[in-house]
Amino acid sequence: MNVPLWTWLAVLAVILVMLAVDLFAHRRAHVIGVREAAVWSAVWVALGVGFGALVWWQAGADFGQQYFAGYLIEKSLAVDNVFVWAIVLTYFAVPREYQHRVLFLGVLGALVFRGVFIAAGSVLIASFSWVLYVFAAVLLVTGVKMIRARDEHLDPERSRALRLFRRFVPMADAYHGQRLVVRVAGRLVATPLLAVLVVIEVTDVVFAVDSIPAIFAVTDEPFLVFTANAFAVLGLRAMYFLLADLVHRFVYLKTGLALVLIWVGVKMLLKVDVVYVPTTVSLAVIATIIGISVALSLRATRGQGRTPVTVAGAAPFRVATAEETAQLEPVLRRRRESTSEQVR
Repeated sequence: MNVPLWTWLAVLAVILVMLAVDLFAHRRAHVIGVREAAVWSAVWVALGVGFGALVWWQAGADFGQQYFAGYLIEKSLAVDNVFVWAIVLTYFAVPREYQHRVLFLGVLGALVFRGVFIAAGSVLIASFSWVLYVFAAVLLVTGVKMIRARDEHLDPERSRALRLFRRFVPMADAYHGQRLVVRVAGRLVATPLLAVLVVIEVTDVVFAVDSIPAIFAVTDEPFLVFTANAFAVLGLRAMYFLLADLVHRFVYLKTGLALVLIWVGVKMLLKVDVVYVPTTVSLAVIATIIGISVALSLRATRGQGRTPVTVAGAAPFRVATAEETAQLEPVLRRRRESTSEQVR
C-alpha cells in the first residue's frame, strides 16, 4: 500500500482539527451527561467508519477490511480501558466536571505513544521477521492471562506508577479546578489531577503492548495500523462517559477479548510459516466473538440499570475551597521575577 506523504499529513490535520473542536466544545468544565456522550460517540464512530469506507473505496476491499478489523479490535479493547479509567477516576475521587480534561490529555498522550510504538513495530517487522513470533507469543500469553484473571481488576493503590509519583513528586491533597500543578507557599506541587493523568498514561501504555501487536496481526500496513488506532482512541472519552456506569453489564466481554487476542496470535503464527488467513475470515471471526460476548453479557445482566463504579478505600482527595484557590501563587511568577532581576 503506497501512501504519499500528503495523505499522512492530511490525516494528521483531520485528527488535530477534531481534537481542537472537541477541546473548544468542552472548554468549560461541566458534567457530561449520557445524551452528550452519545452524540459525541456517534460523531467519533461515524468519523472512524467513514474513514474506513474511504480506504475501501480508494485502496480496495482487502485494505478496507484490514482497517475495519484493526478498528474493531481497538474499539473492543477500549471497553476494558473504560473500566480501568472508571476505577482510577473513582479512586482519586475526580469531580465529574474535571474528568473530560484529564481524559482529553490522556488520549492526546496515547496518540503520541502509540504512534511511536507503531513506528518502532513497523521498523522491527521490516528488519527482523522473527519479531512476528514475539508479537504472536505476547498475544497468546496475554489472552490466556486475561481468561485466568477475568474477574480481577486494577488496584490503583498497588500501581507502581502511582507509588513512584508520590515518592518523587510533592502532591496537594485537593483539586484546584482543572490545574495540573499549583504553587503553594512558594513551592510547586502537583494536584491529584496530574497523578490521575500519569496513571492513565501508564495504563494505556500497558494496553498498547497488547493492542498494537493485535492490529499488526490483521494488517502490516503502518498507515492502516495508525489510523485504526487513532480513530478508535479518539472516541474513548465519549465512550467512557457513555459506558462507565454500564461496565458491570459486560461480564463476558473480557473473555471475548481474550479469545480475540488468542485468535489473532494464532493467525499471526499461521501467517509466518503455514498459511495466510484471508482478512474477510479474520474480520468475521473477530466480529462474531465480540458480538457473542456482548450479547451473552447483556442477556445475563438484563434488568440491571446504570451503576457507578465503586472502589474500596478511595483516596481522600477533595475539591479546594474558593479561599484556598484564591491564595494560590502564580505558577510562573518566580521565573519572571528571576528574569527581571537578571535584566537589572
